[in-house]
Amino acid sequence: MVCISTKPLLGWQLDEQNIAQVDLAAQVRTLQHENHKLRRVNAALIERVESGAAQHSESYTAFRHSVVLAEQVRERTDALNQTMADLKHSNTLLSDARHTAEIAHQHLIDAIESISEGFVLFDKAQRIVLFNQRFKRFWDKSVYRIDVGTSLLEVKTFIEGTGLVVEKQRSSRQRVLYRLRTGRWLQVTERPTQEGGLVILYTDITELKYREAQRREQALAQKTRLLQQTVDNLSQGVVMVNAQGVLELWNHRFLELCDLQPIEANSTYAEVMKGNGILTPDSMDEQGKPLLQKEQRRADGRVIEIRAHPLPNGNFVNTFTDITERYHHAEVLRKREEWIRLITDHVPAMIAYVKSDFTYEFTNKVYEQWYRWPRDSILGRSLREAHSDEHFLRLQPYINRSLKGESLTFEVAESSVLGKKRFMQRSYVPNRQSNGDIAGIFVLVRDITERRQTAEALHQAYQNLEVRVRERTAELTLLNSQLVSEIDVRKQTEAHLLEAKREAEEANLSKTKFLAAVSHDLLQPLNAARLFASSLAEHPNPSRCLNLIRNISNSLDDVESLLGTLVDISKLDAGVIKADTSVFAVQDLLENLAAEYQRVAQSVDLQFNFVASSVLVHSDIHLLGRILRNFLSNAFRYTATGRVLLGCRRYPGYVSIQVWDTGVGIAKDKQGEIFQEFKRGDSQGLKQDRGLGLGLAIVDKITRILGHSVHVVSQSGQGSMFSVEVPLARVGQSPKTSVMEAPVYHLDRLRGVRVWVLDNDLAICLAMQTLLEGWGCLVTTGLSEEDLAEQVGGFDADVDLLIADYHLDNEVNGVDAVINIHRQRSKPIPTMMITANYSNELKQQMRTLGHTLLHKPVKPMQLKTVMNHLLERSGA
Repeated sequence: MVCISTKPLLGWQLDEQNIAQVDLAAQVRTLQHENHKLRRVNAALIERVESGAAQHSESYTAFRHSVVLAEQVRERTDALNQTMADLKHSNTLLSDARHTAEIAHQHLIDAIESISEGFVLFDKAQRIVLFNQRFKRFWDKSVYRIDVGTSLLEVKTFIEGTGLVVEKQRSSRQRVLYRLRTGRWLQVTERPTQEGGLVILYTDITELKYREAQRREQALAQKTRLLQQTVDNLSQGVVMVNAQGVLELWNHRFLELCDLQPIEANSTYAEVMKGNGILTPDSMDEQGKPLLQKEQRRADGRVIEIRAHPLPNGNFVNTFTDITERYHHAEVLRKREEWIRLITDHVPAMIAYVKSDFTYEFTNKVYEQWYRWPRDSILGRSLREAHSDEHFLRLQPYINRSLKGESLTFEVAESSVLGKKRFMQRSYVPNRQSNGDIAGIFVLVRDITERRQTAEALHQAYQNLEVRVRERTAELTLLNSQLVSEIDVRKQTEAHLLEAKREAEEANLSKTKFLAAVSHDLLQPLNAARLFASSLAEHPNPSRCLNLIRNISNSLDDVESLLGTLVDISKLDAGVIKADTSVFAVQDLLENLAAEYQRVAQSVDLQFNFVASSVLVHSDIHLLGRILRNFLSNAFRYTATGRVLLGCRRYPGYVSIQVWDTGVGIAKDKQGEIFQEFKRGDSQGLKQDRGLGLGLAIVDKITRILGHSVHVVSQSGQGSMFSVEVPLARVGQSPKTSVMEAPVYHLDRLRGVRVWVLDNDLAICLAMQTLLEGWGCLVTTGLSEEDLAEQVGGFDADVDLLIADYHLDNEVNGVDAVINIHRQRSKPIPTMMITANYSNELKQQMRTLGHTLLHKPVKPMQLKTVMNHLLERSGA
């Protein structure tokens, strides 16, 4: 048994006191020796004196010397006595110090025994001086015994030679961790002493390491759970496979898309995907190229996109995405494109689109047949390649002007493929982007050879007629008798001319009525395209197709504006539009126009002012609004800087609603032409001019219907003032409730709303369903009344809103269908009718039934606003 030795420590602490005591003892012994010698000398001298063997002088000298020696002996004796007293005092102090050191040593022993670590002290020779019982217990079961005097090198050699330590980790310069053979962990901390020795602490940290390992395992398990939860919440199917082909991670979406049952642990990817096809980073296509993506069509019609993502360590990740809806959208868009292609191919005119780099991007069938080109063979080719140098140089100046923003219509002679000379009328319309850049030009070419030949024949006939008139005049001068017969011939000729004029007017009226009748079919695909584009714009992640959506929307806006203007002209010529006059406050109309064009003014950096008025007028609020909108649109279009003013001047019996601007103005010799069709003002230097020159022609036709007067005051370079005179309401007439557009609702109440859509056009149904479901609605569509009843399980089912088209199949209209649906219900449904029919009879009928009427094409924000309004009014 090894005990703790206290002697070395005591001697180490009292060395200085022992040395001082030894020095005092040596001095005492020296003094005693000298004193003994002096005594002997003194005795010898006295003996000589007493013997008288010497002379008197010598005796005296000797006596004196002995006296001196005696004095010295006495001094030395006194010094010796003082030294002995000091020695005794020192021994007393040394005894007290020894007792204090023994107490301090015991305290030190108690202190090192009380600590929880093993403690060992080495001197500057790296040998053990002191250790505690906890350190000793580390070696109890070992044959090797460690005691005071054992060197540090011997201890380390024993530890490494016996295999007691399994693993060694150095955590810092003075701290080392050991994992022992018994499975416990030991932390060894070394600290140097001031005398060059070393203090080492041995700490058992097994429990600490165990708790640390537990925390790491818990953290790893928590991260694993979070990773699995994250993967399970992905909309894609995800599966991770290690380098050995064993599944390490998958989510529920993967099982759902692949129609798999729950997978057992340690299953291989090949076993799980048996029959479904495997895609790995090593897969190759038919050409032997790496295949990292493929699509699979499931038996239930779903289309799954599979992608392989290799990882650096040989693992890989497969993702599974359901792209069925994307396929359906692509198919619908393809059908819409085919439908538009079908329309353009059957238009009796040559239609093309040329990009700004002079390459063809679109040509219709008539265009390709004229030049005998194979179908779509010219797309992507330049005009220089497709035509002869002579033909290209003839057209190049017009193309350059159009690419600068100018709309052109000109006539040019051109030889056909068969060599026949034909006269072609070409129209170039620039395609202006939202940022003002010209992306290309729309080309419309019509063969006007017959018209030119007719004109030439008429001119020749006119020339011949003049010759004949001169001849006949001479003959009448000579032969007055033939005057009656000549008058009869002239009357017959005039009758034929009147008959031809009547036939021409009937043909023109037939054409106009035809355009008005087909407006519904023309607006149907535009309405569907707008709804699809809007649904794409509101998709959660539209970043990849946002530019395409903007281009589609801008192009649709342009086409819608052009077709809307042409349809309005046709309806006005055909007499379809009738005035629905009433008494209303002009303030209602002007406030709506001011709010609408304030945003336009901000976008073009113009000042827009509005002067309110409280008068009551008698007119058609919608047609009057159309007049003022044309005035305001022209004011903003032809004003580059300055301001636009909207206000009223009251006169006896009428009010003059005026629009002032500081634009380019109109020359006096041009002011009589501005109300003619296809006449436009000078827009040079302005950033935008996309109109057809029909705005003021429409104003002229509407004012004729309303019986109002229009006036223009303008000065070139100074600005213009357009005004319309509207009669004041008679005394006693009360204003009618405004039927202007409903206010915009900022609160979206459409999520979860149940909507029925009735329309005989499948594309409209699909587009409406996509748009409304994007707003959170629950949508059911039907192509007929019977189809809708079958879809919803009878018209007594719960529903919040009904949207119906007016023109349905089998000579059925939406009004009759809505009445029949309400007849089968106990509670009416808030109903919205969408149509291209602008008749006053339909407006009055819808007003009587209490339903809302919208005209195609419907803008999504207008649709959303009206739906919110109907739901709020019904309390849904």
